[in-house]
Amino acid sequence: MRSICSGNCSEDDCRFLQRGFGMLNFPSCVRIFVALRPCDMRKSFDGLYALAQQKLEEDPREGALFLFCNKSRTILKILYFDGSGLWVLAKRLEKGTFTWPQDEGEKLLLSRRSMAILLEGVDLRRGHLKKWYGD
Repeated sequence: MRSICSGNCSEDDCRFLQRGFGMLNFPSCVRIFVALRPCDMRKSFDGLYALAQQKLEEDPREGALFLFCNKSRTILKILYFDGSGLWVLAKRLEKGTFTWPQDEGEKLLLSRRSMAILLEGVDLRRGHLKKWYGD
């Protein structure tokens, strides 16, 4: 995997940056909602905001994270309101798919640890890293 660090960090920090977690730092009290149904990834600020309100029945202005995924589970978007405006973060996998939670209903509340596991490519059903991760 190509390094994206400046060369001044430890090997562990470099791996952390390569995985894309160097910039994601949310308050420890943040609630994390996963939209269980796939969504149209052409949606951005207003479209994802409307999904959070109408389908998930949550108010994005209350500071929760909302995770959305496309039908093929290769693109993930996160909607977050930080108090001054909306953020939309996106990740497109170069290979493989996200292991998306399956449940009844429209949403699932995740812990921060569960979100990290989901974003790190751990197959929650089998308890190991997916083959595509870390190549």
